Amino acid sequence: MNYAVHQRVIKALEKCGFRILRQGKHVVMTNGHALITIRRHDPVNAHTLAGIVRDAGLTEAQFRGVL
Repeated sequence: MNYAVHQRVIKALEKCGFRILRQGKHVVMTNGHALITIRRHDPVNAHTLAGIVRDAGLTEAQFRGVL
């Protein structure tokens, strides 16, 4: 399947132990420690994506590994 970028980010974070708390114009996810907000909009800006990965406590390599 060809998912939108924000959907791929959500799926990758779910593989890393995050779960969806609520959804609307944004998807809010948590792993019990970190709270991540992902805007439902494509394309996801590279700077924004880097911030999401950093806030999730992941390295770029770890995140790429679960994509």
